[in-house]
Amino acid sequence: MNSATKVGAYVVGLAVVFGGAAGVGKIAGPADASAEKASHEGGGHGGETGGHGGTAAKPPGGLQVSEGGYTLVPRRTTLTPGKRTDFRFTINGPDGKPVTGFQPLHGKRLHLIVARRDLSGFQHLHPTEAGGGVWTVPITLPKAGVYRFFTDIQPDGVKEQLTLGTDITAPGDLRPTPLPEPEQVAKVDGYEVKLSGGLAPGKSSELTLSVSKDGKPVTDLQPYLEAYGHLVVLRQGDLAYLHVHPEGEPGDGKTEPGPGISFFAEAPSTGAYRLYLDFKHGGKVRTAEFTVHAGDAGVPVQEPEGEPGHDDQPHTH
Repeated sequence: MNSATKVGAYVVGLAVVFGGAAGVGKIAGPADASAEKASHEGGGHGGETGGHGGTAAKPPGGLQVSEGGYTLVPRRTTLTPGKRTDFRFTINGPDGKPVTGFQPLHGKRLHLIVARRDLSGFQHLHPTEAGGGVWTVPITLPKAGVYRFFTDIQPDGVKEQLTLGTDITAPGDLRPTPLPEPEQVAKVDGYEVKLSGGLAPGKSSELTLSVSKDGKPVTDLQPYLEAYGHLVVLRQGDLAYLHVHPEGEPGDGKTEPGPGISFFAEAPSTGAYRLYLDFKHGGKVRTAEFTVHAGDAGVPVQEPEGEPGHDDQPHTH
């Protein structure tokens, strides 16, 4: 068999590798926006109420392209790998029209998070509105694969933040990147970030990430999106999404600008998770990445065919 597999075969493989996640939440994947919209209009609202009047647990964020009548609608679902593209999309409301009114979330009206389905290629972007509810952002998907696009939003009149997700494909030959083993220290751009604590399934736990450079603690982190750090957590398998923010905020009189940034996060289940910490220092945003296992469940092994891949992971902001 060739050392590189085609994306089409990879997508078929996803159904096998990720199938065990179906009992936790909907497996993320391409969905017809109109079908999703019709489903929400005819059923419950936001996943809070079942079809027979019973209360159902709300699934983790990012597993649904539509929630509470709001739908993420990309203008295209295929992007050429390695080519910078103007990616455009809308958030359509319960009336089917693009939404134009959003509450700011940490200084931005909309956040776009991107990761390939093997948890590589993380990007945290901030699109701009082109008018009429159309959002646009230049983006490059560096390698072939299936990518999950997440949007953090809070439309006007909605009481809580929503995270919607959809799949975008970059066609071509694909060699999946194995999930790195858990380590307590991540190195990025001359910085070291040390992770203390872990994830516990079903309950909140504390994670502290301490930033240093050249062996010295960094005590002058700069505010980024109204915080000293932002943490995105994705579950291996279905890419269930957690976006948590640190304790305290710049200027509150008690939160120090480093070296430690503390978060409280709750893993929805056992399994492997990838953590992405955004922090700003010296006028530049950097991303430190970690693998964390929650609970004692077996973790699927992602092995490429032939030689193991050593894909570089972009940190685009």
